[in-house]
Amino acid sequence: MIERLLPASVACADTFEKDAPAGSLYPEEARLVATSVERRRQEFAAVRVCARRAMAALGLPPSPVLRGHRGVPLWPEGTVGSMTHCDGYRAAALARASEVRAVGIDAEPNEPLPDGVWELISVPSERARVPAGAEGSAVHWGRLLFSAKESVFKTWFPLTRIELDFDEADITFQADPGTVAEGTFTAELSRAAPGMPSSYEGRWLVEGGFVVTAIVLPANPSP
Repeated sequence: MIERLLPASVACADTFEKDAPAGSLYPEEARLVATSVERRRQEFAAVRVCARRAMAALGLPPSPVLRGHRGVPLWPEGTVGSMTHCDGYRAAALARASEVRAVGIDAEPNEPLPDGVWELISVPSERARVPAGAEGSAVHWGRLLFSAKESVFKTWFPLTRIELDFDEADITFQADPGTVAEGTFTAELSRAAPGMPSSYEGRWLVEGGFVVTAIVLPANPSP
């Protein structure tokens, strides 16, 4: 599913399997979740299986994916990537740093947000464009907004090490012609950082009970 949102320069892999095969983790990865509950260990392992499939697609040998500050995945030298997992879906995306500067992907269940979350993640301009009551269609727009902002943050944070608040990204969605369940989005940031763009373009998809979003920042973005 994730490959529909990413260019050919980005290798990706996903799975709807909740459990990973036994022995999927390197010892140093297993230590990171040694005290976690079984569900957390399984999603941690399954998404790393996806990551190693993406490595193979790039012609890279398998290697551990450890965690840096704020849980940022530590990818093989010369690559950039992103991972996501929610109940019933895991995905990873990986690209060569010579071609792609950053990748951000996110998946969420296509369900209404919990009470009170819409007001926490949205800004007034978003609420005017995507009212919280617009949940009766095939797309739960509040959940899609949350996912798009997660993809923005996953693109931004590894490059800046600056945390973004939800109200620092203003998202506008567009649906592809002839569909209401797939399209593009634009994120305008109110926070600046040296060398970082203030606007981001992404793609979104709603399918199989999930909302999925992705952003790819080219290695040499146009001025």
